[in-house]
Amino acid sequence: MLGAALLAFPFFASQFGNSWVRIMDMTLLYVMLALGLNIVVGFTGLLDLGYIAFYALGAYMTALLASPQFAVVFESTANTYPQLNHALLWLLGPDVAQHGIHLSVWSIVPLGAGLAALLGVLMGAPTLKLSGDYLAIVTLGFGEIVRLLIINLNTPINLTDGPRGINMIDPIRIFGVSFAGEPGSHATLHLGGFAMPSVNAYYFVFLTLCIGIIFVTVRLQHSRLGRAFVAIREDEMAAKAMGINTRNVKLFAFALGASFGGVAGAMFAALQGFISPESFSLNESIAVLSMVVLGGMGHIPGVVMGAVILAGLPEILRHVVVPLQMHLFGHVLIDAEVLRQFLLGLSMVLIMLNRPAGLWPSPRHEDRVIGDVDLDDDQIVDITK
Repeated sequence: MLGAALLAFPFFASQFGNSWVRIMDMTLLYVMLALGLNIVVGFTGLLDLGYIAFYALGAYMTALLASPQFAVVFESTANTYPQLNHALLWLLGPDVAQHGIHLSVWSIVPLGAGLAALLGVLMGAPTLKLSGDYLAIVTLGFGEIVRLLIINLNTPINLTDGPRGINMIDPIRIFGVSFAGEPGSHATLHLGGFAMPSVNAYYFVFLTLCIGIIFVTVRLQHSRLGRAFVAIREDEMAAKAMGINTRNVKLFAFALGASFGGVAGAMFAALQGFISPESFSLNESIAVLSMVVLGGMGHIPGVVMGAVILAGLPEILRHVVVPLQMHLFGHVLIDAEVLRQFLLGLSMVLIMLNRPAGLWPSPRHEDRVIGDVDLDDDQIVDITK
C-alpha cells in the first residue's frame, strides 16, 4: 500500500499544482540528508553540527562541472595566473574555455560522494578524541569554515562566484532526455509517447535514491560494523576493550554519512539549476539534526518520518496559513512565515517533552539513544550476594 501511494502521489498531487510535487522533491532530499547524519549521530553517537558542509560540497562540485562556471574560472586565471591559464587551456581545450564543463550529473554524483567522504575523514581525524559538546563545537566551526570558503573563493580564481552563487546548472538527463524538458515545453519531458512534468521525473529519481540509501543503512545497521557503531555510542572504552578499532569505525561513519550528503547536494544542484551560500547555512545543519532527533535517533523509519514532517510540514503550512486566516477572520492577522515557524517550534517542544526518545524510537531498548530502560523485579540482580 505504501509503495503504491508513493508511486501514485505525483500524479495525484500535480492535479493541484506542481508546487506540491516540488515540496515532496525537497522533502526526499532532506530524507537523504537525515539518513546520512543518522549514521554519525544516531548509530555512532557523534554530535555533528557541520554536516551541511558535505551537502554544499556535492552541490558546488555539480555546479562547477555541469555549468558554464568553468569558463569563468578560465577568465579569472587569464590575467592573474597566465601559466595556469595556458595549462588548463592545453588540458581541457578551447571549448571548455568558452562554454565550461558539462559532464553528466550521473558521472559527477560518485565524484561528489567520494570527495565528500574524503572531507568527512579529514574532519573526523582531528576530532577522534573529542565527544559531546566539544565535538559539536569543532564540527560547527568546520561547517562555517566551508561556508565562508564558498563565499570567498571568487578571488583571485573565481571558483564559486562568491555570494552571487552559480546558475545555469545542467539538469539530470536519462537516455539523452533532459529533465528540464525541451525549449517551449513548459518543463515537461517526453519519454516515448509518455509526458510528465519535470518535478515528477525528479520525484521518481529522488525516491529511487532514498530507497537505495535506506537499503544500505538497514544492511549496515544489522551488520557487524553497525553493531560496532552502537557499541561506540554506548561506551567507547568498553568497545575498545572488546577489540573494536574505534578510530577506523568512527572515520568510516564520518565518511559514509558525508557521502550521502554529497549525493543529496548533487541532486539539489541539478533540481534547482542555481545554488548560493545561503542554502548551506548553520540553520540547515540544525534542521537536519532536528529531523534525526525528532524522528528517533538510530531508528531508520523514525528518521525518515522526522525528515518528512520537518521538511514537508512547514511548506504545507505556508500554503494553508494565509487562506485559513482569510476564511476565519477576513484578513491576515499574523504573517504566514512567523506563524508557521511558531507552530513548528511549539510542536517540536511539545513532542520532545512528551516523547524524548523521538516520535518513533527503536522498538528495542538496546538500540535506543534516549530513554531509560525499565527493569522488572525479576530482572534485577542483587550483586551483594
